[in-house]
Amino acid sequence: MEWIELRTKKRKITGKKVNRLRREGLIPAILYGHKTEPIPLQVEEKALRRVLREAGGHRLISLKIGRARKPRLTLAREIQRDAITHALLHVDFQEVVMTEKITTEVPLVFEGESSVVKKEGNILIHGIDRVEVECLPGDLISAIPVDLSQLTEIGQAIYVRDLQLGPSITILTDPEELVANILFSRIRVEEEVEEEIVAEVKVIAETRAEERRAERPPEPEEEAEGEE
Repeated sequence: MEWIELRTKKRKITGKKVNRLRREGLIPAILYGHKTEPIPLQVEEKALRRVLREAGGHRLISLKIGRARKPRLTLAREIQRDAITHALLHVDFQEVVMTEKITTEVPLVFEGESSVVKKEGNILIHGIDRVEVECLPGDLISAIPVDLSQLTEIGQAIYVRDLQLGPSITILTDPEELVANILFSRIRVEEEVEEEIVAEVKVIAETRAEERRAERPPEPEEEAEGEE
């Protein structure tokens, strides 16, 4: 898997003084790992936004720290934002070891189109849009494709258990979690219900008409002409 590069610098400013960095267009961050001493960092906000938009928490980010020759391969873990403005406040980067498995969430990408949705106007229901996986950093994928064209009948569904990723990646999400399924459209259901009601009313009307005819007294027979 290819990774995304991000240039950073070591940060000397800590505590409440980091607000000064944010005013200068720099975002405080930290690099950590079970084999890494925590390293305070600062990153240009524009560059950080671009990288996070591409990588999220499921693509490897290669951190180049200052003049260090060797980059650090990481995942963006905790991303703190302002509750009102959603401005970036702080980011945690976790360093990964290429020989040790990691856990992270990978998004689902829906591809294709169901014939019963396209032709008959039924409804496609989406369940979850990402799953948690475990794998070596080198086996991490950016997205998991979900082929919707395999849904060819009403009520048919795709579950997590149906996702095929190969032996190098283990899905940790509950296999019974719903990914997508097909339901009757409301309009179609209403039309079918209306047809059933009309047919039922028609049957009732015909039954009552027959009952009324059966209850009528027989009409008297006319006397034949010439009889005394």
